[in-house]
Amino acid sequence: MTAPQVVDEETPGARRREQRGWYWYDWANSAFQATVLTVFLGPYLTSVATTAAGGEGGFVSFLGLDLRPKAYFTALVTISVLLQIVVMPVVGALADHTGRKKQILTFLAYLGASATLGFYFVSGGAYLLGGLLFLVANVAFGASIVVNDSFLPQIAGAEERDTVSSKGWGFGYLGGGVLLAANLVLYLASGIEEGLAVRISLASAGLWWAGFTIIPLLRLRNRPVASHDTGPAQAVAGSIRQLGRTIGDLRRFPRTLLFLAAYLMYNDGVQTVIGFSATYADQELGLGKTTQISAILIVQFVAFGGALAFGRLALRFGTKRTVLGSLVVWTAVVGAAYFLQKGAAVQFYAIAILIAIVLGGTQALSRSLYSLVIPPGREAEYFSLYQISDRGSAFLGSLTLTLALQLTDSYRVAIVSLVIFFVIGFVLLAAVNLPKAIREAGNEVPEHI
Repeated sequence: MTAPQVVDEETPGARRREQRGWYWYDWANSAFQATVLTVFLGPYLTSVATTAAGGEGGFVSFLGLDLRPKAYFTALVTISVLLQIVVMPVVGALADHTGRKKQILTFLAYLGASATLGFYFVSGGAYLLGGLLFLVANVAFGASIVVNDSFLPQIAGAEERDTVSSKGWGFGYLGGGVLLAANLVLYLASGIEEGLAVRISLASAGLWWAGFTIIPLLRLRNRPVASHDTGPAQAVAGSIRQLGRTIGDLRRFPRTLLFLAAYLMYNDGVQTVIGFSATYADQELGLGKTTQISAILIVQFVAFGGALAFGRLALRFGTKRTVLGSLVVWTAVVGAAYFLQKGAAVQFYAIAILIAIVLGGTQALSRSLYSLVIPPGREAEYFSLYQISDRGSAFLGSLTLTLALQLTDSYRVAIVSLVIFFVIGFVLLAAVNLPKAIREAGNEVPEHI
């Protein structure tokens, strides 16, 4: 295998150029998150599966499973998460082992974008095509995030990492919101037939993802790694061996493990609140689709400002204190949701705004903190573990909701039960000695930590 093309220049101007390019991948892939995952694909694939099943009482077959149409999309999400858990660590190890991060990011981004474009051809009862395209797109999406996040420690020093991560996350929310707003206009006000409008919206996310990915690919640079004069098969095998060493080495970084445990807990709460909010608004508060969709748009645009604001707060109060403060706000938000009145759209919007303010900041600063407690040269491997925590964390939250609903038959009790995740996450994060964790990983301790 020939060595990857690298540029050794690390001048401040070159780093700023890379940072500005790196922001654009958040902008590019957020279209998939907002338009495809959050709004359009779940209901649309459910309707396609229902058509194929001959009605809601029928079944569809997928990978040997006989599924009710209502369960089809959730089953796809579960399968895709399991695939991500297998694929992401291997991709991360391959990126670090070969140094070909740009090439791997290119492949994953355009694989995912091509599959997303393919949703345009999913109509009638073509649920199998839709399911296979979703698995490819979602796995590629998650794996590409691993590679993209692994650039952060290379393009930003310890002191500027909070700001860079926050700008990237905020820019991503803005990009996702812009395309989602355009697609909602197409869906609600264009007069185009509903199914066609949805297929155009889904395909537009693939086009957006593919088009804007060109910018980071032009600006990001590979870094030199130790020479591996091997072919592709040997590179994959070497990467898997390297991954095994990384997992074994985790014992040497107990504080990094503790941070991951804290992130797993409070991010579980974050993701479950976001995922459960539409059900809560519909079933408990009696709010319509228009209110729910407009709240999603509010979150997208307010989260842009929230991420930037939390980046500035981290410079003043320290990153760890700022994240801990955000968890206090999350706890208050979940508690307040218990008392929302039925049909009170204004109250629901107020909660959505509070969530948006802390959402981007919590995620961006967590990414920044994690980048400080992982060893240099193995960023992609460790970010694959971080993304596994992100992708797999919804299991505990969903289980908690299920138990609360089963035992109490109350959506209000279910939502307030999620407080436990923010409390445990707060306690675990507070227990992490970050300066020691950063030094153990071989990194510089920033002034504002």
